[in-house]
Amino acid sequence: MCLCGQARPTLKRPSPFTHLYQHIAALAFSVKETNENQQLLPNLTLGFHIYNNHFTEIGTYLAAMDLLSRRRKFAVNYKCETENLPAAVISGSITDYCLHLATILCIYKMPQLIFGSSPVVNNEVQGLFFHRMFPKISDHYEGIVQLLLHFNWIWIGVISLYDDTGEGFVQNVLPMFTQKGICFHFVARLPKIDFTNTYNRFIKECHEMITVVIESTANVIVVHGESHTIIVIRMMIYVEELEDTPLQISTKVWVMTAQMEFAMFPFATDWEIDFLHGAISFEVHSKALSGFRHFLQTRNPLSAKKDKFLWTFWEEVFNCDMPRPSLDKDNMFCTGKEKLETLPVSVFEMSMTSHSYSIYNAVYAIAHALQAMYSSKLKRRTMPNGAGKQPWNIHPWQLHQFLRRVAFNNSAGEEVSFNQNGELLSGFDIINWVTFPNQSFVKIKVGTMEPQAPVDKRFFIQDDVIVWPRIFKQALPLSRCNNKCQLGFHKRKKEGEQFCCYDCIPCPEGKVSNHTDADECFECPGYRYPNNDKDGCLPKEIMFLSFEEPLGIVLAVFALKFSLITVFILGIFIKYRDTPIVKANNKNLTYILLTSLLLSFLCALLFIGQPGKVACLLQQTAFGVIFSVALSSILAKTITVILAFVATKPGSRIRQWMGKRLAYSIVLSCSLTQAAVSIAWLAISPPFPDLDMYSVSQKIVLKCNEDSGTMLYSLLGFLGFLALVSLTLAFLARKLPDSFNEAKFITFSMLVFCSVWLCFIPTYLSTRAKSMVAVEIFSILASSFGLLICIFSPKCYVILLKPELNSKEQLIKRI
Repeated sequence: MCLCGQARPTLKRPSPFTHLYQHIAALAFSVKETNENQQLLPNLTLGFHIYNNHFTEIGTYLAAMDLLSRRRKFAVNYKCETENLPAAVISGSITDYCLHLATILCIYKMPQLIFGSSPVVNNEVQGLFFHRMFPKISDHYEGIVQLLLHFNWIWIGVISLYDDTGEGFVQNVLPMFTQKGICFHFVARLPKIDFTNTYNRFIKECHEMITVVIESTANVIVVHGESHTIIVIRMMIYVEELEDTPLQISTKVWVMTAQMEFAMFPFATDWEIDFLHGAISFEVHSKALSGFRHFLQTRNPLSAKKDKFLWTFWEEVFNCDMPRPSLDKDNMFCTGKEKLETLPVSVFEMSMTSHSYSIYNAVYAIAHALQAMYSSKLKRRTMPNGAGKQPWNIHPWQLHQFLRRVAFNNSAGEEVSFNQNGELLSGFDIINWVTFPNQSFVKIKVGTMEPQAPVDKRFFIQDDVIVWPRIFKQALPLSRCNNKCQLGFHKRKKEGEQFCCYDCIPCPEGKVSNHTDADECFECPGYRYPNNDKDGCLPKEIMFLSFEEPLGIVLAVFALKFSLITVFILGIFIKYRDTPIVKANNKNLTYILLTSLLLSFLCALLFIGQPGKVACLLQQTAFGVIFSVALSSILAKTITVILAFVATKPGSRIRQWMGKRLAYSIVLSCSLTQAAVSIAWLAISPPFPDLDMYSVSQKIVLKCNEDSGTMLYSLLGFLGFLALVSLTLAFLARKLPDSFNEAKFITFSMLVFCSVWLCFIPTYLSTRAKSMVAVEIFSILASSFGLLICIFSPKCYVILLKPELNSKEQLIKRI
């Protein structure tokens, strides 16, 4: 724990972790650089004190009390006039100890710069004096989530500290992981190392932890820890090796938080670090400082005899003794020619770590804040009411406002500033660890997390640069509860399992999934249809009843053939118009009926071919009007026959209704009624060309949409009414004398007509696409041809083959 103030160094024995000496060196280097900077605090020399809490709460409180006491005397609040409290405190990376320290320092409103993630405080007053050399912690966790999602690692294990910090991580941060679709095979706590934990219990906890990690199906382990966490993991692995337990812990990808750093005991140089090969960690963004390496290379314990930190560190890492009068000559003494750069990186890193970089920036932040405060006090001295005040007669609380507003560029060109919450405005580097058999390692920067960047550019990583654990042979490690659902399948959650665990179920009929791990299958758009593998959609073909296909050709040929037959019969009746059989059956009605039947045959051609706007307007309306003319003509013929026989009775008044006027009135009124229905249909909601995308699975049916079912049913209903009335009257008149009676043929023809259209209804409703059109065309042709044959074939037979019967005598002959 480093405490920065305005006095000469007071030296204590450092922590046994060798990495802490780099923190001390970074502090000394930054203070030295600051004091040599003539532009920064030219009239002041900074000094510092270093305290060690020995990783205990008691040690932390003692260090804080000692800091507030008179030099070399433990007397809190006692000081001489020439002694001042330190201007600020730089505290270490273990959050609990920072919180313990803040409990004392906040009483004196002393600024506390923390170079690790700061603790969560319930007391708002304590939080006011924190200045964090660590970016916003939520951005850090967002970066970890982005990393996991980038590699599709949604099935992970989590290891956290056995303290309040670890509990807070589990309770407050892991739910964010779950919301992003990440779930956990296990959430475990590191064994607690303290005096209350016996060796056997520690061994048991180590074994349980290692077993959980090795047996886990998750290939990615997220470790939430602090500066000493790696040494705990290494200790666990070492303990398991002593028990001759085969380990496969290097088969996992370790993802480590930015609070962690590589730490080791001097005597643990042969402890396993292979598990770190391929690991990924986050670090507070840092940049190389050119002068720091040279500063370390010039460190020599023999020329710095007062630097007891360097003495102790040198003895530990080089396994030698510094010359002392009390030591025997047989001891292995340090020569001072040993070089720090010859040490393995696992023992000592020559490049500045991110934590040391934060200490370096903290010293400069304090220096720039003092410079700003000095300038402010100097200005006030020039004012009349400020005379006599000393600019350096300050209190610690006065530095806060200047620290919050500090902004400067350090010697590496990086800007250092804080937000309104006292958090460092910076990002994170993503580091890939590569280890070597000689217990050394290198850390390669492979990405960044920049919270201040636009949302789509915050997270960046170079996949092709990353070195993975050796077991994966440079293939991207997978970490999922089960294999991905392939195309054409969708996920179904397993009962009693986490949401990351699921079964893969084939898509139901008519649905597809075109990406792996689909939550649900989806239907293709209307203009596409599923392929056989149900993993994609194919374009549908447009279909309609065309003149080029066999069915269209056959129906068109029959329509034209029947039209020619109708023309032929019409020609016969015109040629023999003066014969009795033609005159006796109202030749004008016959011409109207034959003409309407001819048009009905030709009307069927409107249903063949690609539906257009005009064709859709005419199909049903033309069919309805033409058929109404035909049926009204038959109705008029039937009524004429009935009236003709009734009028022959003596005293009948029906004779006055006889004549062409009645027949024409019937035809005209029925036709106009149907025409009015058709015109109203076209005016209100006219039919239009439409695409039916769902009737046929792999086709788009181009059809005419009637738009109004009511108008269509009205049109067909009126035709049905005419047919029913005609059939009824003709049936009642069927027994009239045969030679004059046309009702028998009309009855038979109407039976054929009604039978065709009664069969049409269920057939039409049970078919789809162009088959519906074909059924309607067939019904039009069949019913029209039935009327033609049943009514006119007997007459044509008499006219052409039995001309002797086509005489007036034969027609008036009674049977």
